[in-house]
Amino acid sequence: MPELPEVETIRRQLQKLIVGKKIKEVKVNLPKMVKLPLDEFRKAVIGATVKKVGRRAKILILELANGWSLLIHLKLSGRLIFRKKGELLQSEDIKWNHLIYYFSDDSRLFHNDLRQFGYVKLVKSGELLDFFKKEKLGPEPLEKNFSFDKLLAILKKKPKAKIKQFLMDQKNIAGIGNIYSDEILFFARVHPLRKVQELKTSGIKKVFEGIRKILLEAIRLKGSSVRDFLDVLGKEGGYVPKLKVYGREREKCSRCGAIIKRIKIGSRSAHFCPKCQKLC
Repeated sequence: MPELPEVETIRRQLQKLIVGKKIKEVKVNLPKMVKLPLDEFRKAVIGATVKKVGRRAKILILELANGWSLLIHLKLSGRLIFRKKGELLQSEDIKWNHLIYYFSDDSRLFHNDLRQFGYVKLVKSGELLDFFKKEKLGPEPLEKNFSFDKLLAILKKKPKAKIKQFLMDQKNIAGIGNIYSDEILFFARVHPLRKVQELKTSGIKKVFEGIRKILLEAIRLKGSSVRDFLDVLGKEGGYVPKLKVYGREREKCSRCGAIIKRIKIGSRSAHFCPKCQKLC
């Protein structure tokens, strides 16, 4: 599933590529992905100009000049692929294009989703704050107001939570998933099974530092193409070679030489170094 760095990469690219363009047509090949009646969807979208592209957590926000906003969640395998006039998609992408937005300059935006878990919702732009309040999303970890003290206050509310699960819970902090929680905890030398109440202040400070450092570096390198992720130009992100533990089970730790392990926590996996990230 694309996490904050991947979705932010897409947001930045679309901000440059589609803002100011008018949507002249939209083709819906898989109606279940649009979470409202198709007539209402088409009425709001066709003829509207894209005003701004935003993001909240892992959700893209296409703000339209007519007062509506499209919320796009890519979920497990979704992609947004942009093509200029005359540019073609790769043949393997064509089968899974469930929504296609046609712009007035004949460029197109394809919403491609192999597993079909993604969705599009339509919300009045003036009601976005209320919408996201109902979603109960945690703070954005890269906003200026996300401080160490704020992280500390959130942690105190979940003393018995395992730190790996805490970081992945979107109600605590928005946008962090399986990949970057593993990398943040490796950076901080914290075992993924360690409970929040067991963390020392020094460990929490390293987690806070890791959140900002790793997410910003991943954005700079346009995300991690571990499985399905491609940016809007169809290119892979460049962060995978930087990964220290995620996906590196049975490989040697780059820091100490111990063998990276993988365990299950709930329904998710966690990768860690048993020497650098001791549980006790």
